[in-house]
Amino acid sequence: MRIPKIYHFGNLSAVPEGKGQGKGSFIVMEYLDFGGSYSQADLGQRLAEMHKAEPADETAKMGMFGFPIDNTIGGTSQPNGWMDNWIDFYRERRLQHQLKLTKDPKLQQMGKKLCDNLEQFFQGVDVKPSVLHGDLWSGNISGVDGEPSIFDPAVYYGHSEADFGMSWCAGFSSAFYDAYHKVLPKAPGFEDRKQLYLLYHYLNHYNLFGGGYYSSAEGILRSLTNKI
Repeated sequence: MRIPKIYHFGNLSAVPEGKGQGKGSFIVMEYLDFGGSYSQADLGQRLAEMHKAEPADETAKMGMFGFPIDNTIGGTSQPNGWMDNWIDFYRERRLQHQLKLTKDPKLQQMGKKLCDNLEQFFQGVDVKPSVLHGDLWSGNISGVDGEPSIFDPAVYYGHSEADFGMSWCAGFSSAFYDAYHKVLPKAPGFEDRKQLYLLYHYLNHYNLFGGGYYSSAEGILRSLTNKI
C-alpha cells in the first residue's frame, strides 16, 4: 500500500513573522502521481494486512481503542479519547456524538434504543484495535505505479470492520472483498455490523450536508432497531 511519506508538520503560529503566521497547522508530504490503475484484489489484501498488523501505538498495543489526539471526519469533530472497550467507544465517541449533533428527536430516540442494545450485534466477536483509515471512500483511494494508495484519513484505532463505513461510495468490487476476507475472514454478524458502521457516516453526512442523508440514516436506524 502506497502511503504518502510525511516530511514535516507543525503549527502555523511557529512560522517566522511575515511568512504565514496564523491559526491552524501545516503538513509537508511526499508527492505521489495519483490517477494510475490498481488491482481491487490488491487493495483488499493490503487493507486487510494493515488491519491485521500489530498497532504501532503503545496504548493501542495494550488493547485500547482511540487515538492520541482528537481529529475530524470531514468538517465534523471526531473525539478519540482512549477506551478499553470497543462497544463503549463506538457508542459514546461515534454514534452518540453524531446523534447529538443532529438535534433531531426522532433520530435520537431511535439512536438511544440502538445504543442501549449495541452488545447484541457483537456476540461471539473478539474485537482488537486495528489502525483504521477512517474515511475510506473513492476520493481517498487511487493508484500509484500500479499499486493502491490511500490518503486523507480520519485515523484512529478501532474495529477493522469500521473501515467499511464509507463503502457506499468507495466502489469496492467482489474481488476486493474476496481478497480482504482471505486475510481476515468474516466474523458472525458481519452484515448487521456493516450497517452500524455505515450509520456513523450517514449521520455525519446529514450533519454536514443535510438533505437525503436523513432518510438514509433513519432507514438504517429503523432496520437495526427492528432487530432488537
